[in-house]
Amino acid sequence: MIISLKNPFIITLFRSLIVYIILFSCSSTYAYTELRVAIKKNVKTLHIGSSSPANVINSQGKQIGNLTPLNKFKIKLFNQNKISLKHWKLDYFLIEPQKKGAVWIDGHWYRGKILIIKERNSIIVINLVDLDEYLYSVVGGESYPSWPKEALKAQAVVARTYALFKTSTSNNIYYDLDTTTKTQIYRGMEAESVATHNAVRVTSGEVLTHDGKLILSVFHSSSGGHTESVKNVWNSSLPYLKGVSDYDHLSPVYSWSKTFSLLEINQLISGLGSIYSLVPEQVTSSGRIRTLKVLGNKGSKIISGVELRKILKLKSTIFKISVDKESFTIKGRGFGHGIGMSQWGSFYLAKQNVPYYRILSHYYQNSNLTLLK
Repeated sequence: MIISLKNPFIITLFRSLIVYIILFSCSSTYAYTELRVAIKKNVKTLHIGSSSPANVINSQGKQIGNLTPLNKFKIKLFNQNKISLKHWKLDYFLIEPQKKGAVWIDGHWYRGKILIIKERNSIIVINLVDLDEYLYSVVGGESYPSWPKEALKAQAVVARTYALFKTSTSNNIYYDLDTTTKTQIYRGMEAESVATHNAVRVTSGEVLTHDGKLILSVFHSSSGGHTESVKNVWNSSLPYLKGVSDYDHLSPVYSWSKTFSLLEINQLISGLGSIYSLVPEQVTSSGRIRTLKVLGNKGSKIISGVELRKILKLKSTIFKISVDKESFTIKGRGFGHGIGMSQWGSFYLAKQNVPYYRILSHYYQNSNLTLLK
């Protein structure tokens, strides 16, 4: 559509309208919902190609040429204010493969179209991709194709709900999602498989809702035996994100340990002199540390468990600390924030032949499985 090509602001307004219609009135056609996924940010150069002839379109929606298939073309900043592609120098390109072809970006293949935008002194590359085609990759990126079908179906529903929720609430003018764990892992076609295609197709249009609205369907790898209530981590009150018993004991990160020398701790947590103790202050009912006191010979301070996890690169905030004369040893459980669906818990339940809708209702209590029409 030409309206979606004129400028990023119009894109955002137009997409917000479409998402509103789809999600809240459910009167629109679900068959095609296009997502904006940032696959590269803050780059100066990249290479692009396509499996079929690809139209090159400018910011006015006009086709200005094409890329021949199975060739590599360099894209780079030109004088810091334009993007150079072949002989064109613009601040905006849309690359649209013909005949449902795929686009190649620096060694990775993607479905859909590619939007290339200059922002300040760098380039953003955005994949405009159909929701379910996006999910083919995300389900493979967030789980394993060899996992039981019911676990993959649960992941497909959760990922679909999350993608639509983020799209409907995004305030970014250029994109709604990226390719990292900050949103969802997306690696293009390389993460797809027959199993992920089937999981997405079988659950097509299914999302999780509460009071008729999409839920924030966050998930994590492994909780360490019990998921966490969202209010204990993010100070939010969401009735569908409560702590529940988990079944993640088969997870390779169900339990873990990490040891730091005194020198390492003092380098990582500075300003307190020689640190001699880390004392938990507030702990949730499931054992996650909300705050703890760091004691050193030059002072003390309170930090959050989330902050300490980031500083020490721990797998979770559910841990215990022991100290001897030469080191700190941290023994913990699980991997991730512990909120919502535990992926390894869903794996175990699926192995016990628990259907995906029951897996979802366990981890997202007070939610409903809803079919978008």
